[in-house]
Amino acid sequence: MNFKNCKIQISRPFFLLIFFFLSFVIQAQYVITNDSQFKDGVSLHKYAKIVNVGQRNYTIHEIIKDTSLKFEPLLLENKDLGFTDDNYWLVFEVVNNTKSDLVPFIETSRPIVDVAELYVIDPNGEIELLKSGDLIPFKERSLNSRKTLFRPVLEPNEVTRFYLHLKSDGEVINAPIYFKPAEKELEITSFEQFIFGVFYGILFIAAIIYMFFYFAMKERSFLFYSLYVTFIGLLQFSVDGYFYQYFAPNNGWLSSHSVILFATVANFFLGKYSQVFLNIKKYSFLIYRMYYTQYVLNLLCIIALLAYPPSLKFLYPIANILGLFLLLLIIVSITVVYFRTKKIDKFFSIGVFFLISGFVIFILKNFSVLPSVFWTDNSSKLGTGLEVIFLSLSMANLIRNLKNEKNELNRLALVRSEEMNDLKTYFLSNISHELRTPLNAILNMIDSISGEVQDDKIRRNCQIIKYSSHSLLSSVNDILDFSKIEKKELKLESVKFDPARVIENLKNNAVNRANDQGLEFQFSKSDTIPNFLIGDVTRLVQVINNVLNNAIKFTSKGFVKFDVGCTINDNNRASLKFTISDSGVGIPKDKMNSIFDSFSQNSIDNKRKFGGLGLGLYIVKTLVDMQDGTIEMDSKVNEGTTCIITLDFEVLPQEENTDFLVKPTVYDLGGKSILVVEDNPINQMVVKMITKKWMNTTVVYANNGQECLDAFKENHFDIVLMDLQMPVMDGYEATIAIRNGEAGVANASVPIIAVTADVMESTKLRVAEIGMNHYLSKPIKNDTLYRAVKNLV
Repeated sequence: MNFKNCKIQISRPFFLLIFFFLSFVIQAQYVITNDSQFKDGVSLHKYAKIVNVGQRNYTIHEIIKDTSLKFEPLLLENKDLGFTDDNYWLVFEVVNNTKSDLVPFIETSRPIVDVAELYVIDPNGEIELLKSGDLIPFKERSLNSRKTLFRPVLEPNEVTRFYLHLKSDGEVINAPIYFKPAEKELEITSFEQFIFGVFYGILFIAAIIYMFFYFAMKERSFLFYSLYVTFIGLLQFSVDGYFYQYFAPNNGWLSSHSVILFATVANFFLGKYSQVFLNIKKYSFLIYRMYYTQYVLNLLCIIALLAYPPSLKFLYPIANILGLFLLLLIIVSITVVYFRTKKIDKFFSIGVFFLISGFVIFILKNFSVLPSVFWTDNSSKLGTGLEVIFLSLSMANLIRNLKNEKNELNRLALVRSEEMNDLKTYFLSNISHELRTPLNAILNMIDSISGEVQDDKIRRNCQIIKYSSHSLLSSVNDILDFSKIEKKELKLESVKFDPARVIENLKNNAVNRANDQGLEFQFSKSDTIPNFLIGDVTRLVQVINNVLNNAIKFTSKGFVKFDVGCTINDNNRASLKFTISDSGVGIPKDKMNSIFDSFSQNSIDNKRKFGGLGLGLYIVKTLVDMQDGTIEMDSKVNEGTTCIITLDFEVLPQEENTDFLVKPTVYDLGGKSILVVEDNPINQMVVKMITKKWMNTTVVYANNGQECLDAFKENHFDIVLMDLQMPVMDGYEATIAIRNGEAGVANASVPIIAVTADVMESTKLRVAEIGMNHYLSKPIKNDTLYRAVKNLV
């Protein structure tokens, strides 16, 4: 049966009885004399009376006939009946003294009222039933509106009586009777749509934005805030009737319980957000636990709702009380945090103030302390809207603080990183010094011994020691070069060198290693290699040595080939092509792309079998790239590997050829004196072994920088060989003192060569910065040291 509009006929004698009764019940009639009389709307509360019939379900006929019902005047314009599930009946009368039909709007209780039935009784005794309320399917309402709205027809020059029946499930019922024309209703609806559109738009944007922030930053307060805004929006959506209209128009369980559900969940997320945002656990564990008490009570409300449906009428006031408790808890939390830290986010405080103000007004209205008007009805919206705006500003502060905190952490991490880099540099410098110092002695002693003994067995043993020492030195160099590459401190030099001699030395060293391993070594080179080139000969040797060492290391039987080709280009540059191939283990295809990565070898098994740091090819690739060269690798597993390296060098014109790297036959300084400043006795011994074969050379030793300065007071020196790391006064301090004239003005410009085991780039820069003339790294060779000294004296 369709109850959208229905009429009930009453007999005329019975109607006269009703009229007689109503003359006593109704205080007065609202009389309409012209169409414009109620253009701004009017409240009919002063013309109406109300009665509470409790849980009894009266019919309209019973209400009319029951003379024992005590209707009382409706004293307030928007009478608030509080939390109740009782039945209320209101009666009022309107007189249309105009000459035309009037079709006004009558608006009564809030959209969430369960039952709102308006009985319209015309002078002929016919009763028309107009229905609204969220227990009625939306399409069966008398008007398809989210509001509790009716539109009766008032016939001209007639008296129309109205009975209004209101009932809810325990939620607050208010009983206004607003009488307004269509134009006024349209105006009000437009205004509400604007206000509600702004309100829900703010909530929607805030919920979406801060959910994005949560996924971006993984900060829990963003998640709780976003969910709180979402559920407070759904709560207001339900209170305004939109949830029923658009999501549950068929009067389902969710429609009837949406307000209490969304209110409870919104309370929970507001508590979690405040708890996390204020970090209350840090300042008061008791208050922190009280939040969990509130969460448990909210959970019990939901359990009660699901397990015992009749409890719904008690849950509405309980939910409001829990809301007040939560707001009080937030105020206490803000106060505690402020007194502990002497600071609080002002936007958060202002937002909470507006939230509290809005909900206090709303809750007090629910308890009938404040009148129910538009602004009190919607105070929670206004408070929530302003709260969301200011809490969003506080969240912006949080984002800024998180950003500043991240920047500060990054700054501290950068400082820490710089400290670690400095520590690493210091550590590597010490490692270099501590390893190169004994290697300096070992290599020079072996050279001396192998040159003096005639026993072939002893010479072979010396050669083994020499190879092992060079292998250790190569590993040290790889570690230091890796550190330089990481810090972008690796630099190339440009010096003149004899490529034929360099290639010959590379070949001789490789031949010896290959023969010791029982491998066949094949060598060939082009006849077009220039006499002299300009480039970084040290890095060239390092590149080719690394590849040759790998070829020999990863070949257990068979051969190693070393071929050097040369192409002279038109721009006075020579392109050297080094091809190194072997019959070794080879490299799998899936490893080829990573073979030049740091700490990478063919496989872990190969690393265990053959050893090594795994830095060689990484450094080779880096050095080749720095010289604008190319490196190509082709390999087959168990068949061997071929590596082709191409490097371009500037050709030194023929007329500028010198005996730059020609090994001197006679070491004669022509009466020059050398001051060796070195604290390590082994290194002093090495220098003595080297210089004892130098003719017309005087060598004096000082153990530290202070002894160096003292030695200048009694002696004249033509050059100084200065170690850097020494006790009392190190080489840096001694050099600065000499350059400042503390060793005598005449000695301020004496040539100084740094002879050190520290090969870090920062050390080389520091050496040049303080005025040293040259730099030599340990282990030192006789020819290299002699040429350096000879060039300066």
